[in-house]
Amino acid sequence: MSRIHRSMLLLALTGATVSSAWAADTHVKLSGQEETPPVTTAATGTATISVAADKKVSGVVKTTGVDGTAAHIHAGGPGEKGPPVITLEKGENGAWKVPADAVLNDEQYAAYQAGKLYINIHSAANKGGEIRGQIKP
Repeated sequence: MSRIHRSMLLLALTGATVSSAWAADTHVKLSGQEETPPVTTAATGTATISVAADKKVSGVVKTTGVDGTAAHIHAGGPGEKGPPVITLEKGENGAWKVPADAVLNDEQYAAYQAGKLYINIHSAANKGGEIRGQIKP
């Protein structure tokens, strides 16, 4: 193999390694209309979630108009309820964050790639969830 071919192969492999570790941010809007069943509420939320190729999850959710009692990333497609996958950590002023050690298993990662994970914020008035948003890769 010539020096040029080796250099090109090395660049290609390096590029593949760098891109596989990189995760794009997914922006999610949360509303009561996205809940299953829909909830009438003035509450809203926005989230920025990243899922890397190694299945590590990071991100934050910012809510307004709701006193959240719990927040999760759940498995489930649009219109479907599903089990919690990751419990979010409550911050101040309607902020929630993904725990630093959050990682999806293979099944959950496949659900993410298929658009079948969602975020929802629970409240005392709506224990099943007041606002929700689908995570679309």
